[in-house]
Amino acid sequence: MKETRFHKILPYLLILPSFLIMALVIIYPVILSVISSFQQEEDGIGLGNYAYFFADAVQRNNMIYTLKIVIWTVVLAIGISYLLAIYLRFSKSRVARWISHLYLLPRFIPGLVAVNGMITIIRDSGLINRFFQLFGLNVQLGLMYNAKGIILMNLWFNIPFATMLLVSAMGKIHDSIIEAAKDVGASPMRILWKMILPLTYRDLFIAATFVFMSNISSFTTPYLMDGTNPQMMGIVLYNQYTNMHYARSAALSVIMFLFSALSAGVYVYTNMKQAGWEKGQDD
Repeated sequence: MKETRFHKILPYLLILPSFLIMALVIIYPVILSVISSFQQEEDGIGLGNYAYFFADAVQRNNMIYTLKIVIWTVVLAIGISYLLAIYLRFSKSRVARWISHLYLLPRFIPGLVAVNGMITIIRDSGLINRFFQLFGLNVQLGLMYNAKGIILMNLWFNIPFATMLLVSAMGKIHDSIIEAAKDVGASPMRILWKMILPLTYRDLFIAATFVFMSNISSFTTPYLMDGTNPQMMGIVLYNQYTNMHYARSAALSVIMFLFSALSAGVYVYTNMKQAGWEKGQDD
């Protein structure tokens, strides 16, 4: 009997160290941040720190600016990655094989190095400008200190990661399924819409969720490439903290966490929702 009880609690004992570490480095700091976010500088406890970010026009503009950049990053990164994943999965060309070996290289370049390298290329006096000056042209891309440059840099970081997830998802689609669809006269767009997308939409949401969460609190890229107004929330958080507005920085941390939690909620709902063809199999 004792041995049976031990076997029942053994799995919980095995995960206990991991849970304790998670509680120490994640749950405990989150709880402290939430408590600190309600501590106002003058009036004790209240919602003043949260009201500051939603009522102040500059801070509200910073949040809108951040969400615009992140949403554009998600849309472009996922769109490009999905098309690239389809090409890598179903193309047998030599170019596809080369790309399949090289597309993950940006993930092995440190972020700070990548951002500085991109700045050297795209700034108004950078490599592209100097190249065109050889032909008497003064080409200035205008990608520094605005949202366009940040989105471009975000795509550098996120397209390889999203493509990796989507290629893995499409690897589960058997060639026989596509060949059977072609045999009955299905067009490429119909195969994409009726077969490939339904089989990979969950992985699409997973990739989008990770891209969203990794960019909503980004710091390095906006710190080096963004202007002074508006600013992304990661920079605003840094400025609040360095100016010793600790309660406000805690409130902004909670707001950023809630944005990420909303994205994670969409991901969880998508994974728990059973597809129609799966329900048919259960019946």
